[in-house]
Amino acid sequence: MTPIHRKQTIMDYLNNFNKVDIEELALQLNVSSMTVRRDLKVLEKEGKLIRVHGGAVLPQPLVQETYYKQKEFIKLEQKQEIANKAVSFIESGQTIILDSGTTTLEIAKLLNKLEGLTIITNDIYIASFLLNGLHEVMVTGGHVQNRIGTLYGPQTHDFLKNINVDTLFIGASAIDIYAGITSPTIEKSIIKKLMIQAAETSWLVADSSKLDTKALYKVFDLEDISGFITDKSLTQEQSNKYSNYIKII
Repeated sequence: MTPIHRKQTIMDYLNNFNKVDIEELALQLNVSSMTVRRDLKVLEKEGKLIRVHGGAVLPQPLVQETYYKQKEFIKLEQKQEIANKAVSFIESGQTIILDSGTTTLEIAKLLNKLEGLTIITNDIYIASFLLNGLHEVMVTGGHVQNRIGTLYGPQTHDFLKNINVDTLFIGASAIDIYAGITSPTIEKSIIKKLMIQAAETSWLVADSSKLDTKALYKVFDLEDISGFITDKSLTQEQSNKYSNYIKII
């Protein structure tokens, strides 16, 4: 089979099944895994697919950054539902990280039910809300992302590299089985990775509209975190599909 025919066969398979596996393709095409990888690399350069661990998927429109005021009241009921469940995983006296975002802000609004928390965040809206609360609040420092309120930059990195916490609640712009959790900016991707490294337990908190979407920069695989707290709008098909990769609550 010529390289042209081989690549057309790969695309036909991808269009039928949405994902291709390198080892499976190698058997079907009677070529080496290295040959398949080279073909996938060429097809990715042509914009026809996106390589992921062990294979490739079809490209989809990427999720972009959303300003705080645009998303503040979107899916609010679902975010509150998620927050109510998330708080049940926090014990008095713990040290926690609240990642930036409107879902984690809803968690912050419920924390006065607990005592003696140390709360670390890289979100100025969350820090502002906790200003008059009972807990010790620490901000990561760094530059403020205009119209979004996230703190970022070398100062943020240095802070996160030097802490250890009990629990992290981390948001997501996009969640996909094969691409994992992805972020619209490389800066947020780096910060989320550092947060995961600092935490004993990490919970992904995001409404179900984030499922089956991708953003530009990889953060982590679904298997890298303790579980996923989401809303009841999750379809049975999505639940069955994602529960093979992550604990869903």
